[in-house]
Amino acid sequence: MERSKLPVLFFDSGVGGISILRRSVGLLPCEDYLYFGDSLHAPYGVRPLAEVRELCLDALEPRIARGVKALVVACNTATSAAIGALRERHPDLIVIGTEPAIKPAVERHEGGRILVMATPMTLKEEKFLALQAQYSPRAEIIPLPCPGLMEFVEQGVTSGGAVEGYLLDKLEPYRNIPVDAIVLGCTHYPFLAGAIRRIAGRHVEIIDGAGGVAQQLRSRLAAEGLLSARTEPGRVEFENSLDQPEILEFCRTLLCAPEE
Repeated sequence: MERSKLPVLFFDSGVGGISILRRSVGLLPCEDYLYFGDSLHAPYGVRPLAEVRELCLDALEPRIARGVKALVVACNTATSAAIGALRERHPDLIVIGTEPAIKPAVERHEGGRILVMATPMTLKEEKFLALQAQYSPRAEIIPLPCPGLMEFVEQGVTSGGAVEGYLLDKLEPYRNIPVDAIVLGCTHYPFLAGAIRRIAGRHVEIIDGAGGVAQQLRSRLAAEGLLSARTEPGRVEFENSLDQPEILEFCRTLLCAPEE
């Protein structure tokens, strides 16, 4: 098949990467997409990077072999663990990873105070520490580890007393001091943006990297002449390592969920 007609493959440790997928579908509606979530092994953030690398490769290699024109690794931990190996194995494939959106947050709030909500693993990774070191001279960057927060999304809980109680406990220390922005450093967290907004207040900008990844995908496809030439909407297919109808339906629900 002609490469431009092949689908774009999205990969995440669960359902969180759908936050990037829905931005990409909005920006590039005529593309076909295949989304694979490894919910069976979620969360990746509690596993050694070597184990995460093998999980990623085991899941992705057979799907790449079917034929795809681009791969978006929509998970910070998976990006750190496996993106180098994927690019080495598939040098002709567009491979895009993710990272916490510290750069745009600092550019919009120079000299301000920025919270970075992320999994404990993400906040320990070299990529985050390098970003923090690079941008700390320009803003106060405060890491806020949120163990267990992504699991709410995996369980279909994006609002209500349990999740808001968790967020209140985490954000309470910052409600009486000026915080300019909150970076959502896990792809699951945009589905909790409404709950985070209710705790943090309207004066705090909430920033995630989904839009930037979608823009990068469009730019890379355009540069290689791989944008779909169709004018009708493409297909979005979901696969998940749990292989349960309920989780596939949940994926479709998240794709259509309005952004808050």
